[in-house]
Amino acid sequence: MTLVLAAHGTRDPAGATVAHEIAEQVRVRLRGVAVLVAFADVRAPDVGTVLGRLAGPAVVVPAFLASGYHVRVDIPAQVGGRALITAPLGPAPGLVAAAHDRLISAGWRPGDTLVLAAAGSSDPRALADVRRAAVLLGARTGSHVRIGYVTTTAPRVGDLVGQLPGRVAVASWLLAPGLFHRAVAGCGAGVVAEPIGAHPRVAELIARRYVEALCCRSPGIIEHATNL
Repeated sequence: MTLVLAAHGTRDPAGATVAHEIAEQVRVRLRGVAVLVAFADVRAPDVGTVLGRLAGPAVVVPAFLASGYHVRVDIPAQVGGRALITAPLGPAPGLVAAAHDRLISAGWRPGDTLVLAAAGSSDPRALADVRRAAVLLGARTGSHVRIGYVTTTAPRVGDLVGQLPGRVAVASWLLAPGLFHRAVAGCGAGVVAEPIGAHPRVAELIARRYVEALCCRSPGIIEHATNL
C-alpha cells in the first residue's frame, strides 16, 4: 500500500523541502513502499489529488504535531474514505525526543527557563496534545515547561518570553520552517531551537504509523518494514 505523507501546506519553499526530506527517509526505512507527499492546504498537490492518481490502496499519515482541524476535519474530508488514516505524529514520545535534540543543539542548558512554542489551535483536543508534549519534555529536561503559542491561543510566545526571568530557552513544537517559526525566532528568547524538521525520529514514527495501520488489516505485514 502506498504511504501518503500529509503535511501542512506552506508558501515557504523550505517547509516543502522538509516534507520531501522526511519522505525520503521513510522510503529508506520501508523498502519497496511508495511514499508520496501531499499537503493539507495552501500548497499543491492536496491529499485528494494524490489519492486520485493512485490505482491501489493507500495509508495516509498526517504529519501534524496535534489533533486539530486539519487532522480531524480537513484530511478526512479530502480522503473521503479512499484510504486508511493513521493517528498524527504528536505528541508521541519519540517526537518530543526529537524536539529535545533540537533544543540541545540550540544551546539549552539545565537551569534555563523553558518554553515550548506551538502553533496554537481553537480545538481543545489539539491543546491537550500540546500540554502532553510539554509534560514529556519536562520529564526529559527536569524542568517546568511553559507553553507559548504563535496564533489563536494565549499566551503568545513573545508575550510569555517577555515576562519570564533569567535566560529563556524556547523549544519548537513546529515541524518545518515557515511563517510560524519566524515568529518564534523573533520572540526575544536567549535560545530558540530550530523546528523538528527531518529528524530521524520523525521518519521512524511515520514508518511505525504505517506499519501499525497495515498490521490491523493484515498480520505479518510488519516484515516489510526495517529499522523501526
